[in-house]
Amino acid sequence: MGYTIAEKIIKAHLVDGEMVKGQEIGLKIDQTLTQDATGTMAYLEFEAMGVKRVKTEKSVAYIDHNTLQSGFENADDHRFIGSVAKKHGIYFSRPGNGICHQVQLERFAVPGKTLIGSDSHTPTAGGIGMFACGAGGLDVAVAMGGGAYYITMPQMVRINLTGKLNPWVSAKDVILEVLRILSVKGGVGKVIEYGGEGVKTLSVPERATITNMGAELGATTSIFPSDEITREFLKAQGREQDWSEVKPDADAVYDETYDIDLSALKPLAACPHSPDNIKSIEELSGQKVDQVCIGSCTNSSYLDMMKVAHILKGKKVHPDVSLAIAPGSKQVLNMLALNGALADLIGAGARILESACGPCIGMGQSPNSKGISLRTFNRNFEGRSGTKDAGVYLVSPETAAASALTGVFTDPTTLGEMPTIPMPEAFLINDNMVEPPVDEKDMDSVVILRGPNIKPFPTTTPLDETIACDVILKVGDNITTDHIMPAGAKILPYRSNIPHLSQYCFAVCDETFPERAKAAGKGIIIGGSNYGQGSSREHAALVPLYLGIKAVVVKSFARIHKQNLINAGILPLTFANEADYDAVSQGDALELKDVRKSIENGEDIVLTDKTTGKEIPVICDLSGRAKDILLAGGLLNYTKEQSEK
Repeated sequence: MGYTIAEKIIKAHLVDGEMVKGQEIGLKIDQTLTQDATGTMAYLEFEAMGVKRVKTEKSVAYIDHNTLQSGFENADDHRFIGSVAKKHGIYFSRPGNGICHQVQLERFAVPGKTLIGSDSHTPTAGGIGMFACGAGGLDVAVAMGGGAYYITMPQMVRINLTGKLNPWVSAKDVILEVLRILSVKGGVGKVIEYGGEGVKTLSVPERATITNMGAELGATTSIFPSDEITREFLKAQGREQDWSEVKPDADAVYDETYDIDLSALKPLAACPHSPDNIKSIEELSGQKVDQVCIGSCTNSSYLDMMKVAHILKGKKVHPDVSLAIAPGSKQVLNMLALNGALADLIGAGARILESACGPCIGMGQSPNSKGISLRTFNRNFEGRSGTKDAGVYLVSPETAAASALTGVFTDPTTLGEMPTIPMPEAFLINDNMVEPPVDEKDMDSVVILRGPNIKPFPTTTPLDETIACDVILKVGDNITTDHIMPAGAKILPYRSNIPHLSQYCFAVCDETFPERAKAAGKGIIIGGSNYGQGSSREHAALVPLYLGIKAVVVKSFARIHKQNLINAGILPLTFANEADYDAVSQGDALELKDVRKSIENGEDIVLTDKTTGKEIPVICDLSGRAKDILLAGGLLNYTKEQSEK
């Protein structure tokens, strides 16, 4: 029996466990990346481990999220990250160099290698044939220190692509179709692997758009083969030596298989407030649009921008529409400036933003109240844009540009003949905004620069023998990390300040939650299915930890968030019978008697509702290592214990 692409890479990097689906495995990590919204905490954790120098082949720290410097906080964090990187062997991508996933794809990603990043869209590099996973900052810190990255051995899903995309239909429409088929929880515990003759019709940036939004499926990662198209992309980036062929065996076995005919696809949109709420642009045609934003790590490549420039050239943005465009990297922006396409964008009335995440993370460009915003981004969760009552739709760059001109939802297939925009034979190579670290012999001369906004990692303690406290909050299905720990220009500057950040926790769901949690001193959260979907931000676990949350009991968890809870020492439990979710109310007094002993011995766990008298069976599905981490009070404590041994 042959291997899939993912299985081949896993096999080559396996350092712990066996490749048995559902069992925990440890992987050697070749590359890591961080971004500034999660990076400060990741590097504080790295420092706490006492490792002097990163042990990966390449680690890169990016500044791309918190680039709005309306106070000292973001600038201080950038300075801290830059000094840590310089000292400890990490490459530092300065503000303005671009979005981490776009730059990683251009300059550092290598087929057949492993990558983890403290950002959930790290699977973007799967478009070049990497096994790339989003992870919490603490997992990334451990990998930088030479430790393995642990995941549950995933199931393998094959998506066969046939045919060829019609003019004005794009890679964004492909992944929206996959989301329509599988939903935002359809990829949990799975690798999504793309194959078939249709793959040969897609460029590396198009493949990367598809793997990027695999994060919205809840997948462990998504991956394409590395083929001659990959080689040509790397050659154009001056990195042909990094290429190797990566493909599945002819007799590889998949757990699920789906077929998508690219020639049958039409332009699509994800409607508010979920990436799997899919409709065709034809269905939405004619509805008024207030704002259009083009960019993000999903759709800000050179090819995306050139298509947009072609549509806008010589035309004028509709007077009722605000159009903002953010090229994904300095490389892309420079090339647009040199070939005249940037002038076409500006001439049409577009507002050009810096090469950063910007509106996608709620860092500016919030829509008007009740505004309709078309965005080429990857998430449209309620309130993420900064305007709670806005209607955010996820669309392709082609649909976005066409609609910006007309002021209404416009099917781009009505635009006439589509131009042929070839992949450049040579991209503009200028890495002068990537600062290398000092030599190891000089590292002691580097001073770490800390600002007053940087606070210590929250204190964790070993798991209690018995947990007895009230339900501080009960929430429904598909709670995202944006619900738990919102993004946006007002909050992101405090990602390195957990005490300050705590006042915003769950504010989207219940503004009184932080105050009630602090008053109670400890508590339990009850949730529905797919709890914690979305970002890899570990703050969605660290802030509840700071507020005294001892356990989270839900119908089901999103992969990264469950691991972040374990890493923080918060007990993740699922209802043995999902119907029992309805039996527990906010404010009920709960008890998990002798829970530490039950977890140590693998015994059944019973949640007793002292308010109603009902006994509810719950499940703590943990591997041996994850169990030890939880018992120790989190990954930092566990790592220290292991190093002392």
